Amino acid sequence: MSDFLLPVQYLRQIAEQLRVMGASPDAWLADCGVQSQELDDQHYQPSIELFSQLMEQALVRSNEPAFGLLLGERLIISTHGALGFAALQGGSLRQVILLLERYLAVRTSLLRVRLEHEESCQREQLRFVAAYKLGSIERTVMEAILLAVKNIIDALSPGSLSIERINFPFPTPSYADLAREIFGCAVEYDQPWAAISFNQSALDVPLRMADPVAFHEAELICQRELQKISESTSLGSRIRRLMLERQTGFPSLVVAARLFYMTPRTLHRHLQAEGTSFKQILMEVRHSLALEHISSGKLSVEEIALTLGYSDVANFRRAFKQWEGVSPSEYRGMKPSV
Repeated sequence: MSDFLLPVQYLRQIAEQLRVMGASPDAWLADCGVQSQELDDQHYQPSIELFSQLMEQALVRSNEPAFGLLLGERLIISTHGALGFAALQGGSLRQVILLLERYLAVRTSLLRVRLEHEESCQREQLRFVAAYKLGSIERTVMEAILLAVKNIIDALSPGSLSIERINFPFPTPSYADLAREIFGCAVEYDQPWAAISFNQSALDVPLRMADPVAFHEAELICQRELQKISESTSLGSRIRRLMLERQTGFPSLVVAARLFYMTPRTLHRHLQAEGTSFKQILMEVRHSLALEHISSGKLSVEEIALTLGYSDVANFRRAFKQWEGVSPSEYRGMKPSV
């Protein structure tokens, strides 16, 4: 069973955007071996591989490099189910952003988000990191998702200046002026992260539509949805999520077992039945985070090694070369363009 999650509603939005642009949604689906009636099935769930193929073909069929921005404009707050409803009841932008940080997983496993404080400029930055290798579709996906989040913020505080800047970790595209017009703020490229930067003072201003009771009830729905997803998700994926949440200090096998209310032996047996191991998951998480840190350019190789729990930088260099075929320094020098 795949642990990838993306509700079919978002595929319908892609289909509708193609239709508006004069392309055939049926032909787009057929390109990828999907029947049009499958989008009518509320429980239809593509794999990450099929989703990537669908996005690639949407770019081909639309012949529009800015497709992610046009798609993102369609993703208004009402398209996000219980999470969108909960956001509408939030007491402040900070409360809503923390809600997104905690419960984005009920809408998609495509990426994770984290709110970080920027000491140098008194800003709060919501960072977006892909949970999968998205390759050629990463730019399109990031543009759509960041615009969807901006739409949520705009719905809560229309006309506010709470969003100061949008960052993208890829080169400036030919349609950069369009991006700035659509986002309505500064958009910077070639940045370490995909991120939305907020004016810190705006995050705690009370929102006019706040309803604490409705917010609490909607958050409980999100909690139940997240619990259902967790129960249907493999143990390996839950451990991977745990490591990513605690990426500055990975739990040991013993600690992880305790957190999942089982003995280390039982945890090992369950992972073995899933075709993996604690050591394998730790290696995969270290690999993923190493690529993120190197691409961001913020940490030295030595600092990355320490962050990932390597006591000897030589061991990190050796592991990285096994993963990528080149040293960390060589990889940083040949960072691919998106």
